[in-house]
Amino acid sequence: MAPAAGRGAGRWERRLYAAGSGVLAAVAALAVAELCAALVRPEARPVTAVGGAVIDRTPIAVKDWAIRTFGTADKLVLQIGILTLLTLFAVAVGLLALRSLRAGAAGAALFGVFGAVTAAGRPGGSAPDAVPSLVGGVAAVAVVVLLVRILHPAGRADRAAPATEAGGTTEHGVLSALDRRRFLRAASVAAAASAGSGLLGNRLLSTGDAEAEAARDSLTIPRPGDPAPPLPPGADLEIDGLAPFTTPNKDFYRVDTALRVPRLDATTWRMKIFGRGVERELELSYRDLLDRELIERDITLTCVSNQVGGPYVGNARWIGVALAPLLREAGVRPPSEGGAADQLVARSVEGMTLGSPVDTVMDGRDAMLAVGMNGEPLPFRNGFPVRMVVPGLYGYVSACKWLSELELTTFDDFDVYWVERDWAARGPIKTMSRIDTPRGFATIPAGTVPVAGVAWAQHTGIDGVEVRVDGGEWREARLAPAPGEDTWRQWVWEWEAEPGSHRLEVRATDSSGYTQTEERVGTVPDGATGWHSVVVTVD
Repeated sequence: MAPAAGRGAGRWERRLYAAGSGVLAAVAALAVAELCAALVRPEARPVTAVGGAVIDRTPIAVKDWAIRTFGTADKLVLQIGILTLLTLFAVAVGLLALRSLRAGAAGAALFGVFGAVTAAGRPGGSAPDAVPSLVGGVAAVAVVVLLVRILHPAGRADRAAPATEAGGTTEHGVLSALDRRRFLRAASVAAAASAGSGLLGNRLLSTGDAEAEAARDSLTIPRPGDPAPPLPPGADLEIDGLAPFTTPNKDFYRVDTALRVPRLDATTWRMKIFGRGVERELELSYRDLLDRELIERDITLTCVSNQVGGPYVGNARWIGVALAPLLREAGVRPPSEGGAADQLVARSVEGMTLGSPVDTVMDGRDAMLAVGMNGEPLPFRNGFPVRMVVPGLYGYVSACKWLSELELTTFDDFDVYWVERDWAARGPIKTMSRIDTPRGFATIPAGTVPVAGVAWAQHTGIDGVEVRVDGGEWREARLAPAPGEDTWRQWVWEWEAEPGSHRLEVRATDSSGYTQTEERVGTVPDGATGWHSVVVTVD
């Protein structure tokens, strides 16, 4: 009888090789799918498609937690999590194939089928999006069958049975040197082929991205026919730690569900306006928009996921085509004038849908189809080539990036993406203020300390900001001037700080006379409320 140690070592060696076979099969699947996706479209990659589906189906509370915890790195964390789970699944497939090759092959095929169904079924997905995952699944089956068969040289792949010839396993199941070499050669070939496919696919995708970036860089946004007025002197208080009045493009927040930022070619981009109450459907190219009169405005955008005191708010100088005249050109009338549609649904090329009240976008505010941001074409991450900007509405009901079409419909007839997930259908921005400096838990010297921050109530305007220390009397802060009611305002209060631990709180009053409520409410379903506060130590 063979020694127990020999039998045990043989079993673990075979399991280790089988687990590696499963992982190599998964790598092959992803690499081949990467190459196919380069020929279909980048959003059809399995990890991208599955990640998007996970986002689609994640409960609101979990999404809110992810944004609070990981910020803009939430998508990277999700992708790492998907790849980790895929690795564990691949190990399980390899071990299953060691017991039953048919079952292992079925498990590998399941990976491809799941990815295909997910990719085709996502918002904006179509049948061709299933191709990369299906081809990847075939590659996974081929690799796992090829490698695990070597671990069963006698051909009994559905029941492990030791062979006694020099070319097979030993009598106690330990792989022979010959079979180790055969396995490693086959694994090396599979790994090399996978690497080649993956690199080629990545190269094709990168080439497309580079071409799109070069095309964007070559664009020049025409001078607006209706330019923004110069910023009033003192609009930016230029205090250390205070957010600048105009947020640089590289620092502007990004919150969306796209795991991969679309890189579109402006020369082939098209957008159409259609639906209820549209008398003349419009189809517009990027050049069509640039040839129209452009307006330029300073507008602050806010994400509904922004917690009290949070970072998901920014101010930029936008250039674009006024939306209301464009809708009227299509024959659209708002409901207040007897129009048939009360919801304007904006669709993104990656499947996102956002719904804005028609009355709101046509009430005279500077709603626009933006093509430029802070003096340059929109960055890809901020919606190039065209996005919507509507002052006074949270981004989840208005700020559609990578815009592809506008449909006139009703709130009764159609629920957009976030409304299907229990967010409010209408999202007017709530009056809010934030302390930027001093930071929470900072240690500062005694004496005169500037307490400064920003306050916003887009399309209403901010009339006053007050600060208090340790629950005491409210003190009026000095407001910086602002170019209009659609931007945030900076504020500062000079505090004579005394040694000890202190709590600073802020509240704002908007131009309608409403003063921010103290009641703390989370972001769901229509935005957070409450006073922002920080605790500091004074030496």
